[in-house]
Amino acid sequence: MNTPGFAANTFRSSRDRHLLSALRSARARVGEAQTVVIEGQLKRVTGLTLEAVGCQARLGSRVNVLNADGGAVEAEVVGFSGERTYLMPIGDLRGVQANARVVPQAKAPTVPVGPGLLGRVLDGEGRPLDDLGRLNCERASVSSAPINPLAREPIAEPLDTGVRAINSLLTVGRGQRLGLFAGTGVGKSTLLGMMTRFTNADVIVVGLVGERGREVRDFIDHSLGEEGRKRAIVVATPADRSPMQRLRGAWLATSIAESFRDRGQNVLLLMDSLTRVAQAQREIGLAIGEPPTTRGYPPSVFALIPRIVERAGNGVQGGGSITAIYTVLTEGDDPNDPIADTARGVLDGHILLSRQIAESGIFPAIDVEASISRVMHSIVPTEHQQLARRFRALVSTYQRNRDLIAIGAYQRGADPRVDEALALWPKIEAFLRQDVSEGSNFEASHGALAALFNH
Repeated sequence: MNTPGFAANTFRSSRDRHLLSALRSARARVGEAQTVVIEGQLKRVTGLTLEAVGCQARLGSRVNVLNADGGAVEAEVVGFSGERTYLMPIGDLRGVQANARVVPQAKAPTVPVGPGLLGRVLDGEGRPLDDLGRLNCERASVSSAPINPLAREPIAEPLDTGVRAINSLLTVGRGQRLGLFAGTGVGKSTLLGMMTRFTNADVIVVGLVGERGREVRDFIDHSLGEEGRKRAIVVATPADRSPMQRLRGAWLATSIAESFRDRGQNVLLLMDSLTRVAQAQREIGLAIGEPPTTRGYPPSVFALIPRIVERAGNGVQGGGSITAIYTVLTEGDDPNDPIADTARGVLDGHILLSRQIAESGIFPAIDVEASISRVMHSIVPTEHQQLARRFRALVSTYQRNRDLIAIGAYQRGADPRVDEALALWPKIEAFLRQDVSEGSNFEASHGALAALFNH
């Protein structure tokens, strides 16, 4: 049977006959599996990027780069240029050689989901890192269609995080997406651990992306503990993993959270950190030739952040929810670095941890002046909002006059607002300070805020 559009007698050379045979074989496979699978050859390795020719595979699909010893390196298709297909390896490149066969995988990648994951620790590919045996779970696609924004359940009720300052001053709504902005060493991981233990959620999904390997064990043993681990799933892709694996760890954690939300459950998604996800995408983008823009980040990074964030939140009417906390590392304690600035624009609020407050011995070191919850006004009563505003005003007044108070230049009676802030400051510090082993539910947090002004 002749292939439409080609005359058989025009293929005179051996190369032409081979091409015709390949075309017929590909079309036959399209008829059988609706997928073109044509092998290629590896022609170039530049840094983290593999370049193959002759390979036909879809963007985002997986391929196997076969080694001479019979092994294979898995890679993902990240771009095209003419006849060249750009691949990003998932694992280690050792053993890869020139002209290696590049074989597209016939099936789309899937991820493990379902209740069988509770209590487990996975890597970015969904493989268990613990010693609890094989996974007993379902499989689902790593990508899903975005939810119609008009079909989402509105944020209408507060979520108890167990942290007094957040419950009372920065109330989080069920289904909210919040950023936790912090530099290094100011208690970010400690605060996440508190929220993991004390938050009122059915399931907790933790994505540890690009962190130190030591922190993975510490988080599981100390922050989660035995009780917390029973309702938690940890996806860990430490800093020594490939950028593609780190990026896939973020998508895997999000997909697992979505699967529980679709079952009608309320999920707490903690991703530490969104900055490391952006840095992984920067490595991939620059490796395939994207132009660097702000501070070396290519445009794909600023498109990636809202795509990840928008997959969290409330589901359709009557369904479950994903309340997401994304940590954002502020380089040099600069809250205006490009990733922090982009994240603030797409999140429903942010909590800023201050190094100055941490150095004064107050933990969690939440800067209530610079932090905001954009949904608080619609989920708590007016009385609660007024108390929170009054508290923030006192903190602001004290901080503006701190130097005068410290050197004794302020005289009591000069300003009634400063007098009140000065009188209440020991109580304010005690209110903001909370031990890591101490939980404070929503009612207790609101009661403590009201009691602070009853003097």
